[in-house]
Amino acid sequence: MFKFTLLNKDRETAARRGRLETPHGTIETPIFMPVGTHAAMKAMTPAQVEETGAQIILSNTYHLHLRPGEGLIEKAGGLHKFMNWNKPILTDSGGFQVFSLPKKRITEDGVFFRHEVTGNEIFLGPAEAMAIENTLGADIIMAFDECIPYPATHDYSKKSIHKTLRWAEACKKAHRREDQALFGIVQGSVYEDLRRECAQELTAMNFPGYAIGGVSVGEGLDLLKKVVDYTAPFLPENKPRYLMGVGYPEDILESIERGMDMFDCVIPTRYARSATIFTSRGKIRLTHRRYRRDFYPVDASCDCYCCRNFTRAYLHHLYNANEILSAILAAIHNVHFYLKMVEGARSAIEAGNYKDFKSEFLGLYGYTEKK
Repeated sequence: MFKFTLLNKDRETAARRGRLETPHGTIETPIFMPVGTHAAMKAMTPAQVEETGAQIILSNTYHLHLRPGEGLIEKAGGLHKFMNWNKPILTDSGGFQVFSLPKKRITEDGVFFRHEVTGNEIFLGPAEAMAIENTLGADIIMAFDECIPYPATHDYSKKSIHKTLRWAEACKKAHRREDQALFGIVQGSVYEDLRRECAQELTAMNFPGYAIGGVSVGEGLDLLKKVVDYTAPFLPENKPRYLMGVGYPEDILESIERGMDMFDCVIPTRYARSATIFTSRGKIRLTHRRYRRDFYPVDASCDCYCCRNFTRAYLHHLYNANEILSAILAAIHNVHFYLKMVEGARSAIEAGNYKDFKSEFLGLYGYTEKK
């Protein structure tokens, strides 16, 4: 029902090419997972998401628990049916959202916080997170962990990973569905010894997959690379590896080189709503006046629906006129851009020349690595 196969390894780097089989379909890795927080991709229909090449999407346990509630989604036939998405879905545990709230009370058993609409106090711990995720019915679900802020002291981070490890054990005990794969999450801030300890302890628990969390909280690309460098080697080679909440094209490509398989981020759709478009030659801002009479496609090398049919001048007009279509077309393009990028990475790993692919892609994109 859930199987990961390692198909290829790059000759010069730790990059991997894999295949992940789930109850709702097969996922070719490395893969980018578009984020549909409220069981919906912003400014995109499920058909449009599928046309971009998306193989799996991510939804948010915290937000779906608050509204409409997992009970209603269960009555609708589960999350797949509720949102009319027949491919794989991953749900996070809600931990990142809860720990980012300004007013919460963290205990050894979980977190107390206030409902953002009613103001009622809610408790979320490992058992509660598992009950919600089991009810939603996603193919891949995440353990409830403490997402460590950045910066954090070594002492705080050490206590935190021990809490995360206890909660991971509790999640395994509370998890009830064999058709869902529960992933453990490695924490430890930027400390090599803590990342290693957390990874080794989680590996001993034998989860079907593992994630590296706490790397999209403001530490920057240099520290991100270091964290992945000294965490990934302690994750099982025969299990999928998921880097949570990452990120920009350069973040993803650098992390693929270091052995990561799965990525998610809201950046493609969020940036689309503010007229920032990813192209093979870097980001552009389509509200700039230089695009008013630019009748080229958004990206001449792209074959998405937006680039096949519309010009930069048209999207510039849509943004200036505050038309919803601007966000729709830009989101289609940005998501497609990310998915074509990881498709290229998969092909390069198969050919054994990932480093050349990454160098050429980022060179054309205009990203210069800091020395």
